[in-house]
Amino acid sequence: MRIVVTGATGNVGTAVLARLHQEDVDLVGVVRRPPEPIGPYAGVEWRPADVAEGPGRLVEAFRGADAVVHLAWLLQPNHREAVLAATNVGGTRHVLEAVAEAGVPQVVAASSVGAYSPGPKTRRVDESWPTGGIATSHYARHKAVVERMLDAFEQEFPATRVARMRPGLVMQAAAGEELRVLFGGRALPTRWIGRVPVPVLPLPPRVRSQVVHADDLADAFARAVLQRASGAFNVAAEPEVGPADVARLLGGRWLPVRIAPVRGLAWLAWQLHLVAADPGWLDIATSVPLMSTERARSELGWTPRHDAIDALAEAIRGVSDRARQAGSPHLDDARGA
Repeated sequence: MRIVVTGATGNVGTAVLARLHQEDVDLVGVVRRPPEPIGPYAGVEWRPADVAEGPGRLVEAFRGADAVVHLAWLLQPNHREAVLAATNVGGTRHVLEAVAEAGVPQVVAASSVGAYSPGPKTRRVDESWPTGGIATSHYARHKAVVERMLDAFEQEFPATRVARMRPGLVMQAAAGEELRVLFGGRALPTRWIGRVPVPVLPLPPRVRSQVVHADDLADAFARAVLQRASGAFNVAAEPEVGPADVARLLGGRWLPVRIAPVRGLAWLAWQLHLVAADPGWLDIATSVPLMSTERARSELGWTPRHDAIDALAEAIRGVSDRARQAGSPHLDDARGA
């Protein structure tokens, strides 16, 4: 079985490669800059290509593949949304065009909880919840557009199996430096996190999120590929993570506050380039619904091995230690994998 993975050196891509190495498959990685052939990157056939540039090189990489796992995505530079859209939306369009031209029988795409329209925090929703995104988040808007593209592709090419994975926040220690750069920024000091207690953490009560360890998400991707699955799958571990849990992990206590002043401060810090995360991420955390993962568990036989709070604690340690996957390309603020 030949599997092609776009964005294969990112947080999720690295974990997907490591998981698929456990199977009798041939792996092809499509990235802009091939990594050192060590660890999860060893034994992978690398094809340099930028999904934003068009489908030409992608068609060559996809020929003969049994499945394409599409993970390539940009989070920065988020002050230049057109640059993000060229990869996130245009790149996905190019991938789907190449899948069709190369005759690949299955595509498994990374969607997100961020694709969902605003929803409840008091009950779980399944994969039928509307995927209109959150209007104030570029990430959510792009994920929602990709969902519509996948819908259209399914209609036009019914013989191709299309699966879309909708994970919560993806965490692992090895992504610590990537998370620091993409969300905090290179200038933000993080060595103190987890070492110096935060006395008080002011957060709105609706900041309730779901987390999944990258290894568990990778297992869900692998199961979708190996079982030739189609459709949408919510992927998250238990329990849901609230502001009190985050405060406890940081050694402090939670102070409930209104959303407006927190969002205003987040917007100002982003505008002044003090942090890399735009306020749309707060809007996602306070607006998207909590997901039911019953379908992934029942249809894929998927069960997470990592507790959600443990996965978040691991990522916090990784950010503090500036951990990164050995052999991965040098991080760049402006471009993703």
